[in-house]
Amino acid sequence: MNKTTSFNTSTLTRRRFFGATAGVAAALAVQGASAQDGSRYSPSAPPTRYPEPDLHKLDDRFTQSLINASIERIYTGLRWGEGPAWNGVGQYLVFSDIINDEQLRYIDEIGQVTRRFRKSSNYSNGNTFDLQGRQISCEHLTRRVVRYEQNGEITVLADSYNGASFNAPNDVVVNPLDESIWFTDPGYGSLGRYEGTTATTGSLHPYQKEAVYRIDAQTGNLTQVTDEIQKPNGLCFSPDYKKLYVSDTGANVYEGGAREIREWTVNGDRLTGGKRFTSLEYNGKQGLADGIRCDTEGNIWAAAGWGGQGYDGVHVYAPDGDRIAAIHLPEVCANICFGGRHRNRLFMVASQSLYAMYVNTQGAHFC
Repeated sequence: MNKTTSFNTSTLTRRRFFGATAGVAAALAVQGASAQDGSRYSPSAPPTRYPEPDLHKLDDRFTQSLINASIERIYTGLRWGEGPAWNGVGQYLVFSDIINDEQLRYIDEIGQVTRRFRKSSNYSNGNTFDLQGRQISCEHLTRRVVRYEQNGEITVLADSYNGASFNAPNDVVVNPLDESIWFTDPGYGSLGRYEGTTATTGSLHPYQKEAVYRIDAQTGNLTQVTDEIQKPNGLCFSPDYKKLYVSDTGANVYEGGAREIREWTVNGDRLTGGKRFTSLEYNGKQGLADGIRCDTEGNIWAAAGWGGQGYDGVHVYAPDGDRIAAIHLPEVCANICFGGRHRNRLFMVASQSLYAMYVNTQGAHFC
């Protein structure tokens, strides 16, 4: 009787032990969920404890965090997300999935993403809106910048310079002081068929030297404002529109290439005084900045990636170029923008997913 009881008790205890062990392991795994491996965004993960553990303040000048706001993954299922832009009238975010050749839309009112807002998008990358609320997009496949009119028609704003095709326009912003349109042309959409089409030249700068351009809103005239950059990628203005910032991702194409954000002084349709704003070294790691945006305090928020765990996400720089904060994400971040009713919600398009986080600042510009 005692042996039987002992045997049964031992058997039950062993089963309970293994069950309890598995339960404890699962609980520890959930408690250890982090942005590094993405487990904190799984359906079984518990709510994030405030303050946000993956927002890292590096300098006392960073005062843009909220103690009761966290990173949210709104959507996943992209192949390579890019180009978020906020439409204040419609209260929605439009963004690109380059590889799937479509644009998607996050509708704030229902908190959901609608697939195929626009299909085909000609492998569009960067997007923005002008002062009339019309969407402007950079197309990889056609190597042009287009505007979607209010009647649904498409206007080609630019498709060549000095008689030669663009490489593949990448990102675009509008200067509301004169409504001019500024865009970059690094040519990533011409380096293969995955994000566009293979250039006939087979060159790293397929059709012409990589550059930044300006379109005059009144005349439509196109001006090359600078080619003093290897791979101009994301771009944004300072709050007063007196400076233009452009990220240079030359290192992912050219040996020993640039990993930095550059700045220029804006003089009408010209840029002067080009110089390095900041490098992309962080914690001994070398990554790249893609899309960039400025807040009302003049801080630059940069989508960062290709540096590995503890690097990928969003880096924040003070107006003097010092890194003052970092947001860690489990994916390479491609582009960002401020949106929401008060322009205080940071949207982050990172590889396969769309993330968002409320911050204690506003975007300096309307999209």
